[in-house]
Amino acid sequence: MIGLGSIGQRHARVLRELGHDVVTVSRRGNGDHDSVAAALAGVRPGYAVVATETSHHAESLRHLAEAGFRGSVLVEKPVFATSTPAPDYPFAKLVVGYNLRFHPVMTAFADRLGGRPAVTVSAYVGQDLRDWRPGRDHRATASATLKAGGGVLRDLSHELDYLLWLFGRWRRVAALGGASGARQVEVDDHFNLLLEMERSQAVQVHMDYLDQPGIRKIRVNLVDETIEADIPGGRLTVNGKAHDFPNQADESYRAMHLAAISGRGPICTFGEGLAVMDLIDASERALRSRMWISA
Repeated sequence: MIGLGSIGQRHARVLRELGHDVVTVSRRGNGDHDSVAAALAGVRPGYAVVATETSHHAESLRHLAEAGFRGSVLVEKPVFATSTPAPDYPFAKLVVGYNLRFHPVMTAFADRLGGRPAVTVSAYVGQDLRDWRPGRDHRATASATLKAGGGVLRDLSHELDYLLWLFGRWRRVAALGGASGARQVEVDDHFNLLLEMERSQAVQVHMDYLDQPGIRKIRVNLVDETIEADIPGGRLTVNGKAHDFPNQADESYRAMHLAAISGRGPICTFGEGLAVMDLIDASERALRSRMWISA
């Protein structure tokens, strides 16, 4: 387990609950080791999780490769801070930690959609950044700084991942948003995207660090159905009829790790993680240029 911030601690706890022995690496000194090389000198793990700050993901993966690790790796989302050519890593598998693919209501949503094209798609996620890490100044966290790879497009990129997963490749994107100053952070705290995708010609995405008490939904109009998934509420609504899919704490993380270790779907592959980064890069270019950006 590389990185012991809040998400790293969560991964470590879940893996221990699944019955695995976990060795931790932290530069802050609160882990079993302070370097990947030191950790690998004493054990031969088959699975590694990278949960350092986004801007350090590439460095952590390089350290794993250089230390001779050849097992499976899960790297927290987003895979990198910027869209750059990726090395040919020597790992048995490399996947990305988009756990919402394993949330019970998103599993039910994907099953109901069944790969059908949509007329319109609307995804909305808003979460007040001040509530993310109780007891910490939100302005001093990785989410709030450009250097660490923060900002809504990266922190809330689950939406971009599941849209690519469910509706295929993006074709063009336009964007509005930026840093409003409302949360006193230097990164973009709200973004609105309009996309044309392979299986929908009208996709809207809203992301923000502002919403109180928070919301995460996707609503889709098909030719003969309207489907909405309320992710925190665990509710799937089809043509107004509600179906509940309760989500236990850490359930999606457990399912994601089991899939990553066994190689089962619908885990986000490294290539799919890079596709999310390409869309993030295009969205930022669309915002700066005030123009449509084509794939």
